[in-house]
Amino acid sequence: MNSGKYGRFLVMAVLVLVADQASKFWAVRALTDGREITVLPPLIDFRLVYNSGAAFSIGESVTWVFTLAAAAAVAGILYYGRRVTSPAWALTLGAVLGGAVSHLGDRLFREPGFARGHVVDFIDYNGLFVGNVADIALVLGAAMLAFLSWRGVPVREDVPSTP
Repeated sequence: MNSGKYGRFLVMAVLVLVADQASKFWAVRALTDGREITVLPPLIDFRLVYNSGAAFSIGESVTWVFTLAAAAAVAGILYYGRRVTSPAWALTLGAVLGGAVSHLGDRLFREPGFARGHVVDFIDYNGLFVGNVADIALVLGAAMLAFLSWRGVPVREDVPSTP
């Protein structure tokens, strides 16, 4: 990978990681004891939730599986990311990496214990689900991955795309 593209990849990942962890730090301090903050009525409120499962709290009893999945995702993205020379792909994969690393950190280091930790969620989307900044990066990153693939944007600029 071109060192400039790899740098963008890593900078994007660090930005997402820092933004997510900083917002979670704030949420844990500001939203304890059931406090809620209305942000954009009736669409978005802030309320603190500790999620032991995946999206929509699926699999709450197998948190360790999500820890392994996050670790595998991080390893795979780091491996694949070194091969990317496209700026769009580098930024997109960086966003996904940042979200995955942040969730992995929650799983490894938050209560109730190592590799069983709960992810801090606090952005309540009108009662449909509660998420965080990493979730936003992951969803937007996945959408961008689909878009770049659909548009035929090559992962490597030095390799021509096939129609």
